[in-house]
Amino acid sequence: MDIKAKIEEIVEKVKNDKNFEAEFKADPVKAVEKVVGVDLPDDQINKIVDGIKAKVSVDGIKDKLGGLFGKK
Repeated sequence: MDIKAKIEEIVEKVKNDKNFEAEFKADPVKAVEKVVGVDLPDDQINKIVDGIKAKVSVDGIKDKLGGLFGKK
C-alpha cells in the first residue's frame, strides 16, 4: 500500500466531502479504515491519521494566506 498516495486521497476526501470531514473529525481512525478498506495495526493507522491532519492543516493555512494576498 502506498501510504503517501492514501494520505493524499483521504486529504482530498476530507476537503471535498463535508460528511466525511465530520466523520474524520469525530473518529479519524474509523474514517481512515473505512476509506482504506482494511483493518490496519494502530501504529500504521495513527501514522496515516497524523499525516492527514498535518496535510489538511498546511493546506488550510495556504488557503488562508493565499486569500490574504489576493491569490488562491
